[in-house]
Amino acid sequence: METKARAGLAVLRHSNFALYEAQRFLMVAALEMQSVAVGWQVYEITRRALDLGLVGLAQFLPNVFLFLVAGHAADRYSRKNLLFLCNVGFALCSLLLIAITRSQSGTVRPIYAVLVLLGVVRAFNSPAGRSLLPALVPMTVFPQAVAWNSTIYQAGSILGPALGGLLYAVFRGPGGVYAASVGVAAVAACALLGIRLQPSFDTAAAPRELDMRSMLAGLDYIWTHKIILGSISLDLFAVLLGGAVALLPVYAREILHTGPWGLGLLRAAPGAGAALMATFLAYRTLERRVGKTMLLAVGGFGVATIVFGISRNLVVSLVALLLVGAMDMISVVIRGTLVQIRTPDSVRGRVNAVDMIFIGASNELGQFESGLTAHWFGTVPAVILGGVGTLLIVVLWAWLFPELRKANQLSPIEQITV
Repeated sequence: METKARAGLAVLRHSNFALYEAQRFLMVAALEMQSVAVGWQVYEITRRALDLGLVGLAQFLPNVFLFLVAGHAADRYSRKNLLFLCNVGFALCSLLLIAITRSQSGTVRPIYAVLVLLGVVRAFNSPAGRSLLPALVPMTVFPQAVAWNSTIYQAGSILGPALGGLLYAVFRGPGGVYAASVGVAAVAACALLGIRLQPSFDTAAAPRELDMRSMLAGLDYIWTHKIILGSISLDLFAVLLGGAVALLPVYAREILHTGPWGLGLLRAAPGAGAALMATFLAYRTLERRVGKTMLLAVGGFGVATIVFGISRNLVVSLVALLLVGAMDMISVVIRGTLVQIRTPDSVRGRVNAVDMIFIGASNELGQFESGLTAHWFGTVPAVILGGVGTLLIVVLWAWLFPELRKANQLSPIEQITV
């Protein structure tokens, strides 16, 4: 029997998984580079925290309108081909941002238009990518695959913001950042083409007809399986209230008195903490009391958010954001494993599409919520109130979802057709 260390590395020996993670790393890095540039560019134009919130809202709204169609597409068509088209779409969005920057229009409206298009691409990218993951490795090492998948994501989240902030400073504007994002997305698409799968592993057995019953199958499955509903809704409300990433440009400039390089470090810190935790979990798989562990981790996320909110020191703020990322990663790995291994492949795309609405709400819509509350109450009170709200959510969810609180193991279900 393999030791835990060998089991943690075994998943990386599967070539399809390695290629998938290579393209994922590159795409995450490209998007994070782009995000830093967009945030700084928008704030330089308007100097309003509310506009940073609108950056998140512009990317989230397309998911609301398209998640049913995107989930059906992920179950009906080749998930690999959908991912490739999404990579091309990401590159096109960066090219449009280059054109807008060169036009020097002095308005943020064209930027928001591109962000809406980016949201459309992301609406199809997420369910396709997440549904493809179980086909890349045996189920025996799937928990390790989820942990490594999160590690790779966070590695891109570390490199992307830091590199984006550096390139913004070097080129004295966002144009160089957007150009680099185009090149990285092109390499990612090439890596994706190297994946070789049997057609039966690349597409589920979703009905050909795009009827309402088929599209709502994911929602119905989640609603009737309370442990899945509890885990993804906990992440939704906790990060929705506790997310402070959207306000980092304000903290960097007005509170911590640093520049684009400092913003890059702040954006990278949660990713660094999450990557360290995800790597640890790849070797030390959670085996017992996973429900209680998830609730405690989300509580730790709220406490770290409060510490960041009251900090006036760059080092303390970076440490707090490291802890924010680490605590969030525990929740991400547990939720991600539960959703994937307890969902049949025939409905996995549609369930993941719904899950991505929850995640998108906690991220993009959370950015809007942070910008709005900062506009109403001020930046620091908004972050502190969000952390306190996260702690209250943990207590409430522990009572509302006893199935989640009592969950002991990450075990798969029998694969059935929905």
